[in-house]
Amino acid sequence: MSGEGSGRQAIRRLAPGRLVIASHNAGKVREIRELLGPYGIEPVSAAELELPEPEETGTTFVANAELKAMQAADLSGLPALADDSGLCVDALGGEPGIFSARWAGPGKNFDTAMRLVEDRLAAIDPAPARDAHFVCALALAWPDGHVEWFEGRVEGRLVWPPRGDNGFGYDAMFQPHGHELTFGEMDPAEKHGMSHRADAFRQLVENVLPVSDQ
Repeated sequence: MSGEGSGRQAIRRLAPGRLVIASHNAGKVREIRELLGPYGIEPVSAAELELPEPEETGTTFVANAELKAMQAADLSGLPALADDSGLCVDALGGEPGIFSARWAGPGKNFDTAMRLVEDRLAAIDPAPARDAHFVCALALAWPDGHVEWFEGRVEGRLVWPPRGDNGFGYDAMFQPHGHELTFGEMDPAEKHGMSHRADAFRQLVENVLPVSDQ
């Protein structure tokens, strides 16, 4: 197994063909499908294959991404790509962090999760800075147990009330530095160009994906 960021050429490249997206999050699957479009990859989601969702017992984004990718590759017999991502709020000591989805509860209600973040910030006196960042770890696993991983990040600040109906998760309350719009207000193509997932995906492209014909 090997793990890697952007500094070292990956040991193994991914061949064109079927790839499991090891997620049951429809928004996340949609974004990854769009990012994979030009590379001769045929994405199929874990939900389409009726693969179970593993318990995320890792203590880092990378560990949880690897756990999900390795289970999907083992069960499907195909290479699998997993994402673990979340919002880290400076004034909350990095929370919700790896527990970002769990703050939304079993029903994955991110309106509730965003309100919880805002309530936690509002309870701090004096009012704290609203700096935050998104982190995305991508892990690509093969059925033989080999793994490559890449981690991306984007800095910004939190707004309230949430703005915009695009994106998913905490996007509507996150305004990246240097931009007037939240991720929830941005056109998906604009978000794809500069998000934490795009940062990690650029590293994935450079190191393991087949060369695009485009």
